[in-house]
Amino acid sequence: MNILRIDSSILGEASASRDITRHVVDALARANPAATIVHRDLAASPLGHFDAELLEARSTPAELRGPRARARVEQAEAVLEEFLAADVIVLGAPMYNFGIPSQLKTWIDLIAVAGKTFRYTESGAEGLAGDKRVILAATAGGRHAGQASGVAHIDYLRFLLGFFGITDIEVLVAEGLALGEGEREAAMAAALGELEAIAA
Repeated sequence: MNILRIDSSILGEASASRDITRHVVDALARANPAATIVHRDLAASPLGHFDAELLEARSTPAELRGPRARARVEQAEAVLEEFLAADVIVLGAPMYNFGIPSQLKTWIDLIAVAGKTFRYTESGAEGLAGDKRVILAATAGGRHAGQASGVAHIDYLRFLLGFFGITDIEVLVAEGLALGEGEREAAMAAALGELEAIAA
């Protein structure tokens, strides 16, 4: 089993989503001792945005790319290959300003590659990454799941993963984290209380 852990919170050790992804990966590793674990920290090591420079570098033949263009393409390809190689993706997704962190959106832009994770056919889009399991650690200071304010958070990620063909999606939600210590403790306990079932 190949496990890919993605963290996008800027809060370091104080991050609730990081706490959940760490516990999930630990539980999966205990249940699967031979598992390979790759950890990509999008806040500690930011990726280059999907921009005109990267688009041009990708469309330039490899032998004609300069050093910067080669580096940009190599980074993007490494991110994509990590995703494609993973059997399980443990995805930390805090809510910032009613959406996902820009760091996480950048990662998404690098794995949304036609011919690799999806393709267009005469009958519409077809996902090519449906052989994966995703465990989503979704956190928020307020309460947004199932509401209009949460559309650009959990709903967006579910839609995106479905676009890639992924249907095995489990969501651990810890919301209301900024509504008081008691609320935070209860939310985290509820999210982490599902670990045993997930690891099984």
